[in-house]
Formats: sequence, structure tokens, C-alpha cells
Amino acid sequence: MAAQTILFDFTLDAGKTATSIQRQEVARIVRNELEHVFTQLELAYSMESMDNGYFSVLHENKETIITCRIFQQGLLTINVEYYLAAGKEPILSFDTGKRLEKALAKSLQALSGQKIPTLKRGDVARYYPSADERIIEYDIDTLVYEARSPFQKIQIMHSKTLGNMLILDELQNIAESDLIYTETLMGRGVENYEGKEICILGGGDGALLYELLKENPKHVIMLEIDELVMQACNKYLNTICGDVLEKRKTEQYEIIVGDCVDYMKKFIAEGRKFDYVFGDLTDIPISDTPIGECWDFIRTIFEHSFQLLKPDGKYLTHGNGTSCLESLQLFEDQLRLLKPKVKFTTTKAFVPSFMEEWLFYQVTFA
Repeated sequence: MAAQTILFDFTLDAGKTATSIQRQEVARIVRNELEHVFTQLELAYSMESMDNGYFSVLHENKETIITCRIFQQGLLTINVEYYLAAGKEPILSFDTGKRLEKALAKSLQALSGQKIPTLKRGDVARYYPSADERIIEYDIDTLVYEARSPFQKIQIMHSKTLGNMLILDELQNIAESDLIYTETLMGRGVENYEGKEICILGGGDGALLYELLKENPKHVIMLEIDELVMQACNKYLNTICGDVLEKRKTEQYEIIVGDCVDYMKKFIAEGRKFDYVFGDLTDIPISDTPIGECWDFIRTIFEHSFQLLKPDGKYLTHGNGTSCLESLQLFEDQLRLLKPKVKFTTTKAFVPSFMEEWLFYQVTFA
């Protein structure tokens, strides 16, 4: 047992921390990034001093304590402390800590970077990153829905041209305009789903399930971990998911709420096989090397998916933006390492709400 302490420190442009208003903006950015990791974060105390800068104490469930201090001279320190009982996994792993540090550095660097012209402020967020981390401005006019599940921050935003959009952890996922995304993922007009057994990993927005059911499959099973995402999409995105999220089990399909890896292991033990497995989960990470929790998760999904596929089965998944060449190459390298060996093809589509071209993969046994 031990007290775990993780310290982050950054040097900022002193001209960006000189005033109380500037320090408050830095504090807002810091809290926003921390909430991606500590989803139940609350502010317990804050103090502003002209001489010493800004100081705050935040906590998650009164167990993890985070102190943030912003010096007017341009220094920033963030200290995370919690008690780690014997045999327990750290709340903040090395990989998660490095990702948090990178995200903080990037967001804070933007304070000193080039200004975006005519940046429109308001109550509704309008700016989201592209796949290769460029800033895109949307014509969002309304926050339709917002909540936090145990897994992520969930928002439904309304765009004047794209319709309602699903935003997860402040990343655009799908909009009412994005039928092309779902049709390209499933290879409509190319793949034959009639009479086939299908497993969807993720897919909480319901769009893929809704479109697959139009193809008269034998049965579809969907494994989605976040109940709140499905509730939000059922209410505010039913133009893309119809009523499939209202009923969790019919003769044609079954939706199981839970960790897909656990259920995949169960299906493997039972000897269950599918004609198609869809990976409608996390995007390919933007990284220089295929290491870390996200890459480990991708490799686990690969391993289990191909154990679930019939010999002539196919694994279909989205990749990332076609501009993310290094990450796509890393993804393909992981596919080439699989045993038994696999082969793959790709297709491209411009996705309206992503405002960029994306790559999709079709993988079979070699």
C-alpha cells in the first residue's frame, strides 16, 4: 500500500498568466483535460491572488486529490495524489499519465500559438479537431443533450447543415448527415448479409445495426458498453438508428450492454462463430509507435475477432482520416503480424460531419 503522487509541471508564456482573467482561462483548460481522465471531477476550493497567482483543489469522489497552481510568472504545476491499496491497479497508469501530459501540453501551447481569426465565442462549443488534430469550426447552434456516463462525456449537438451530432469526450462521432459513413463501413452493395450471422463490437449510436437489419441477416448481436449513449441516440438521433435501440432483443437481433471483450471470450469458449464481425469502436490512435493501452486494446480485439470468425468470415472496421498516414501504417503493420495470417482491402469515403476523407478496412483470413 502507498500514497501515489504524480506531478506535472509546465512553463507557459508569462504574458498569458499575468492577469486574473488569463489565469482563469488556464485553469479552465487544465480542468477540461483532467475531466477526460477523472470523469467525476469536482472543484473543492480555489483562490486567486495578485501576488501568488491562482491555486485550486479538485477531487474525484473525495479520494483522488488534485492541486493546481498557476504562477503569474508563467509556471504551472498540477499534483495528483491518491491512496493505492495493496494489489490494486493505479488510477493513473504510466500510459494514461503520458497521454494526459501530452494533451495538457497541446492545449496549453495553443494559448501562445497563432490566433484563429473571427473565433466566435458563446455558450455552445463550435470547434472540434479533425483526425490529424486540426481545428474545424462547425455551424453548431444548440446543445441538445449532455451527460456523463461512467465511461465518457456524452453530448448531442445540433448543426444547421449536419443535423444532430453525437460528440463523445469532445470528439465528433456521427451525425444525421453521415449515412455514407455507415454504408462504407458495411460495404453496402458489395457485401451480402442475407442469412448471415453478425457481431457488432460497439456501435452504440445504433446506425450500423439499423442499416444491417435492412439487409435481412439471420441474426445480429451488438455488444455496447455504454447504456447512456444508446438512450441519448434513441431519443435524439433516431433518424439514423430508427427504433432498434428501444428493443434490446428480437428474433433478428440482440443488444447486450457490457464489455465486448468479456463477451467475446465467452463466445469463443462456447465455440460460437460469425460470418461478419464489425469493429465499431475506438479510432486508430494518433501515435509514433504502436504502444500503450489503446494499441493493446486494438490487438486484443483483433485476436478475439478472428477467433470468432468463420473460415470465410470477414472483419470490417473504420480506420482514421486518410491524412493520418503514420497511424494507418502502424495499424496495417499490426494486421500483418496476426496469426493465422490475414489480408485486407480498404475503401475511402468523405464523411460530412468529419469534414474529411476516412479509410475503412475489410479483413479476411489469407
